[in-house]
Amino acid sequence: MLERKFSYFLENFFSAQQNKILLVNGARQIGKSFIIRYVCSKLFKNYIEIDLRADSEKDRLFAQVTGLDSFYMQLSALFGNRLGTKSDTLIFLDEIQVYPQLLTLLKFLNQDQRYTFIASGSQLGIALSQTPSVPLGSVMIKQMYPLDMEEFFWAMGVGKDVIDLARRQFNNDEPITEPLHNHFMRLFRYYLLTGGLPDAVNKFLEDKNIQMMRDIQNDVHTLYGIDASQYDRHQKLKIRRVYDLIPSNLESRKKRVIVSKIENKQGKQFSDYEDEFDYLVQSGIALQVDAISNPRFPLLQSVKKNLLKLYLNDVGILTSLLYQYNIKAILDDELSLNLGTVYESVVAQELNAHGFHLYYYDNKKCGEVDFLIDDFDSLSVVPIEVKSGKDYYVHSALNMFVNNDEYGIKKGIVFSNTRETKTKGKISYLPIYYVMFIEHKPKLSLPI
Repeated sequence: MLERKFSYFLENFFSAQQNKILLVNGARQIGKSFIIRYVCSKLFKNYIEIDLRADSEKDRLFAQVTGLDSFYMQLSALFGNRLGTKSDTLIFLDEIQVYPQLLTLLKFLNQDQRYTFIASGSQLGIALSQTPSVPLGSVMIKQMYPLDMEEFFWAMGVGKDVIDLARRQFNNDEPITEPLHNHFMRLFRYYLLTGGLPDAVNKFLEDKNIQMMRDIQNDVHTLYGIDASQYDRHQKLKIRRVYDLIPSNLESRKKRVIVSKIENKQGKQFSDYEDEFDYLVQSGIALQVDAISNPRFPLLQSVKKNLLKLYLNDVGILTSLLYQYNIKAILDDELSLNLGTVYESVVAQELNAHGFHLYYYDNKKCGEVDFLIDDFDSLSVVPIEVKSGKDYYVHSALNMFVNNDEYGIKKGIVFSNTRETKTKGKISYLPIYYVMFIEHKPKLSLPI
């Protein structure tokens, strides 16, 4: 079984006896239901799972449930012999966004304190925005993602002591040994192939069957597209079109969304598609990177509303679309291919999984920098460039960025295939796998 960081969060959440209902949000097929089932069935004597998506497609037993009495009646009719008390009974409402009225009901279920509840959904952000009475104060919303790079390394047999060693080297601005670097780079390239979808990773671990792994990734990509097409009859074609354009947009020079291509109509503006972009991001199947032209900490105050990049939520899906069953492009570092898009995608996926809001630098005079993140320790902005080739010292836009006194930049990062860690001026050069150690954790301790 794949070890997931989210399992530790769940165990801590329930051991702390939080007086809230946990709402787990995330894209479909990333392992939400599995990890909730696995952890909660161990923690509670009575574990009850209700698949509301399946219910909506068949019996619709919960479709008309609006109050506590009708909910408990339906619950007891199905699971009466397994209902105990709050301390020993957990009820898992899977895909709760299918019945938005149940989101409102969570407030009253939490107040009633009859049983312990947890809920999950693949489009919770959208559903909550459309729910008249959001149960604020009664729920805790937690985002879940595909396997990140560290979880994949665990799955490939890398011990936590080895990763902790690498993390210490990262914190000390030191490289790992040559043999360990070669091993990590091999696993990194495997991760570019598998991505973080649990079924794809498990298939890779099971028999290294690339074709079957790619079939899984293609099926999930198709499923995401179908979900987008079914969301809203007025928007579905535009949502699907935006989603389908993501790989080709990333292969263009600017990599940003070109609104005129969505419907092949001139005169369209960014604001015409804000709902479509919002759906793709809120459902977890795309990662949004907002443009910043005049960066100030915190970056949120400097966002340009008319430019953005969209990345797929899983790098394995991207490499499947780009290279299909040919793995030489990834494993052999084909010189004729530019893997910049793939490297940027995996960095976006990793930073997003670590809780960073993603931005990039866009300035007509100075050029572009791949990513910007907030550093809450130094209260400054950290620019990040991602290089897949040997010319990782070439980055004129980054040079101008870090040397602009108005921005107050204390450090910049270049990720590449190199093993050595070097610092030149304000720029640190780090191996690409060190991105797994970039954490979104502001210091909480106070000076004495």
